[in-house]
Amino acid sequence: MEQVVDVAVQVMAEHGVAGLSLGEVARRIGIQPPSLYVYFPSKNAVYDAVFARGWREILRTMEALSEPDEDTDLRAYLLEFAALFVRWTVDHPVYAQLMAWRPVPGYEPSAQAYEPAVIALESGRRVIARLQVLGLFRADVSVDELLRTWTIVTSGITTQQLANAPQEPFDEGTFTTLLPQIVAMYCAHYAPETTVRGRTRHAAQR
Repeated sequence: MEQVVDVAVQVMAEHGVAGLSLGEVARRIGIQPPSLYVYFPSKNAVYDAVFARGWREILRTMEALSEPDEDTDLRAYLLEFAALFVRWTVDHPVYAQLMAWRPVPGYEPSAQAYEPAVIALESGRRVIARLQVLGLFRADVSVDELLRTWTIVTSGITTQQLANAPQEPFDEGTFTTLLPQIVAMYCAHYAPETTVRGRTRHAAQR
């Protein structure tokens, strides 16, 4: 089953996400196409497997992010947060397209495939909420707004990079190298006028 997903990702990397052919997957594995249906009843089931695997990998990647505490610097923390996510998506464009876009007409991930994405979103929500409790975000802004805007920041940079310069590595990307500036803009909008350490927002961001 994992081999089928591996080969499917290879085919999509060469022919586009919407260009997945189960016949080509079977040929590369060395089996007859009907044999694939033992593992996957449809092409959408293969897409589901790729989608779910991508979000599980994101969850594992984000485990490197420490829990915020009283000594957390907001901008530095969010830059690490964003860099972990965006680097992974830029390094895995097939997964990222299926996870963040809708490149296959008529395909929507099943509820089961979507579960890791929901877990990832809730994990992000907990981090954002914790940062607000620590006084690093304005108290008058809802966690929902903070989270939705944050997803726009991270997915937007990924989208710009993959859509316009997919061949560029994360560290040299036309758009990914702007990540520090974009995170700084986010912090400037949502950080309180003073931090929990008593510094002004302007001073904290210098």
